[in-house]
Amino acid sequence: MEFTESLRKNQDFRLVYKKGRSYANKYLVMYVMENTGEKNYLGISVSKKVGNSVVRHRVKRLIHESYRLQENMFNSGLNIVVIARNSASSFSYKEAESALLHLSRLHGIINHEGRFDH
Repeated sequence: MEFTESLRKNQDFRLVYKKGRSYANKYLVMYVMENTGEKNYLGISVSKKVGNSVVRHRVKRLIHESYRLQENMFNSGLNIVVIARNSASSFSYKEAESALLHLSRLHGIINHEGRFDH
C-alpha cells in the first residue's frame, strides 16, 4: 500500500483503543485516532471467536484488500484499527468493502476526491 503501513505492536493497538473513537456495524468495529505523521497506520484484529485460522485469515485478507483498493479515498495522518465481529466469518468481498466504507463515512475520514498527488 502506498500511503499506509501496518500497526503491529500491541501497545499501538491499545493506544488507539484508549484514545480513538469507535463506530460499529453488523460486520466490523472501527477505531480511529489521528497521528502526527503523513501516513496512515492500519491494524486488523480478528478474534478466535470468528472461526478457525483459515476463516480468520480470509476475513483479514478481505478487509485488507478492501482498504487497499479504496486507500486513495482516506484522509492521511490516521491510526485505524478494524475489528471483525463474529458475523464477518461468512461475509463476501462486497460486504467487507461496504462495511468498511460505511464506517469510514461515519468517522468522516473519507475525502471523496481521492489522492492524486503521487
